Amino acid sequence: MTDELATVRDFFRYAVSQFRRGELHFGHGASNAADEAAFMVLEGLSLPINDINPWLEARLLAAEKKRLLDLIAARVETRKPAAYLLNRAYIQGAPFYVDERVIVPRSFIGEMLASGLPLPFAEDRDSVASVLDLCAGSGCLAVLAARAFANADIHATDISADALEVAERNVADYGLEDRITLHAGDLFAPLGKKRFDLILSNPPYVDAEAMAELPPEYRAEPRLALAGGEDGLDIVRRILAEADRHLTPEGGLLCEIGRGREILEAEFPGLDLIWLDTEESEGEVFLATYEALVRAKS
Repeated sequence: MTDELATVRDFFRYAVSQFRRGELHFGHGASNAADEAAFMVLEGLSLPINDINPWLEARLLAAEKKRLLDLIAARVETRKPAAYLLNRAYIQGAPFYVDERVIVPRSFIGEMLASGLPLPFAEDRDSVASVLDLCAGSGCLAVLAARAFANADIHATDISADALEVAERNVADYGLEDRITLHAGDLFAPLGKKRFDLILSNPPYVDAEAMAELPPEYRAEPRLALAGGEDGLDIVRRILAEADRHLTPEGGLLCEIGRGREILEAEFPGLDLIWLDTEESEGEVFLATYEALVRAKS
């Protein structure tokens, strides 16, 4: 049957059918079978991923056909995210190398950084002099922060040495070795007394119940980067406890927590959090200013 496949359109349609028959799960850059198929076909052929339509009638060489058939089969048989099979993920159009040492990057904070819009604590982005990315993973937020804050010195920490190797590669791919410093260690531990104008974090925040029900695509990712304890907020609590000691007086903590807003507000009634929505999220990212963090402890 696959001998009849000749064009990009043919392979796109075939991939969608295979993904639907396989009852795959999505969410690592694509939300449905069609978007995943388009990404795999275009990236697999080294074509721009923004629009498949100009390429639909293009006929494939034998080697290209084999590559796509192998990718489609691997996606169905292994249930690994397409980003792992292709070693490529995109955040707001920016490409990053990924493999199974890191989770596939996906962050609403990335959307905020890439938008170019003023942030509540940094209306003048040029005035931001220092940024910290906690739980850096692949380093994508650190790279996006370097692009968003042209004058900022960027630091990024992660407890996983494997993840930092991936981050190092991405930092080098963007030529940002002079602006981004990577640190191995648990949250703030490797930073001494350093303070920052902005702390970013997309920490592990999946709760125990959700972890137990993850589909194979998500179980392919490092558990260390996903599991946030019984209610998903173990790491977030630790960040909140220490963040004020690493912020400048005008600084702020920008943190993504998934669906934990109700729990967090109930547990910290004295902490004034500013909830920031994006086009794709509501109530999943908060800003805590230095002043609010200090006041909540008094």
